[in-house]
Amino acid sequence: MSSTKVHNFSAGPCILPKEVFEKASQAVLDLEGSGLSILEMSHRSKPFEAVMAKAQGLVKELLGAPDNYEVVFLGGGASLGFHLIPLNYMRPNGKAAYANTGEWAGRAIKESARVGETLVVASSEDKNFSYIPKGFEIPNDADYFHFTSNNTIFGTQFKAFPKSPVPMICDMSSDIFSRPVNVKDFALIYGGAQKNMGPAGATVYLMDPERLGKSDRKISPVLDLKNHAAKGSMYNTPPVYAVYVSMLTLQWMKDQGGVVEMERRNAAKAKLLYDAVDRLPLFQGTTAVEDRSVMNPTFVMKDAALEPAFDELWKAAGINGIRGHRSVGGYRASMYNALPIESVQVLVDVMDEFAKKRG
Repeated sequence: MSSTKVHNFSAGPCILPKEVFEKASQAVLDLEGSGLSILEMSHRSKPFEAVMAKAQGLVKELLGAPDNYEVVFLGGGASLGFHLIPLNYMRPNGKAAYANTGEWAGRAIKESARVGETLVVASSEDKNFSYIPKGFEIPNDADYFHFTSNNTIFGTQFKAFPKSPVPMICDMSSDIFSRPVNVKDFALIYGGAQKNMGPAGATVYLMDPERLGKSDRKISPVLDLKNHAAKGSMYNTPPVYAVYVSMLTLQWMKDQGGVVEMERRNAAKAKLLYDAVDRLPLFQGTTAVEDRSVMNPTFVMKDAALEPAFDELWKAAGINGIRGHRSVGGYRASMYNALPIESVQVLVDVMDEFAKKRG
C-alpha cells in the first residue's frame, strides 16, 4: 500500500474524515459488537433504527432546525429530488419559480418543466454562470421558489439567501453543513451526501411538514415525501451503509465544533487559495469576486499552454482532483469540510513554485 499523502480536492464523491473511514471500515466487519456487518444488517433491526434516529437528530441539531421539521434519507441522489420536488410541491394547475445558476440548477428546471409550468425568474447563463443573479423578483402566486446554494462546476455561491414570498426550497448538495443557515426560512433543504456529509448513495431531505403535502396531486407512495417522513425513512429499504457513514460524519462535525467551526475553517482555506490566485499573475479566477464559492474555487491559467507543465508539478506533490469541469476548463479545487488547510497550503506552494519558474 502506498504511503504517499494524497491531497484530495475531488468534487464528489469527495474527501471524508480519516476517523470516519476507520469506524466505517470496522462496521463492515462488525457493527458495535453485534456480530453482524452493517452491510448485512436488517434496516428494521434495533441497531440500525438507532443509527437512523441518530443521523436524523444530528442533521437537525447541526443546522438548528425547528423541532417540528422532519428528516428523511432516501436514495436516488439530488437528481431524483429534482423530480420529487415539483411532484410534492406544485399544484396540478400551479407553477414554480426557479433560479438558474448552473448545471444542476438547470437540470432541476428541466425536471420541474416535465411536471408543470416552470418560470426561470433569475439566470446567470448569459455569462456562463460566472456570477449569482441578484435583485430578482419571485412571483407571489408561485407554489414554491427553488435555487441551488452552491455551484460545484462554475464555482459560485449564494452569500445571502433570497427572501421569498412563497415556500423556498434549496438544493444544498455541495455546501450543506459548511455554514449556519436559518432553517425556518426554508420549506425544504435537500442534498446528496457525497460532498460534506458522507458517501454517494444517500440524499437528505430536511422539511417543514406544515408546507408539505399541499399540492393536491396524486403520486405514487414511493415518490411522496410526506409518506417517507411518516414512515421514518423506512417505507422501503434505505441506503443503509451510506446513512451509517453519514451519521459518523455528522458526529465528527459535532465533535469538531459544529457548522460554526466548519464555516471558520472553510473561510480560512478559501482565503488562502483565492489570495494565491489573485496574487500570482499566471492565474486568474473565473467568477465574480463577490460570488466566489468557498467550497469549489475555480481558476484558469492565463496561458493555457502552460497547463501540462503545471499539471505535472501538482500531480508530483500528491494533489488529486483539481482539473476543472469541461464547461469551465482550467482548475477546480473542491475544499469540503474534511479537507485540512494543510492540503490547501500544498496546492498554494505548488502554485508559488510554478510562478517562480514560469512567471
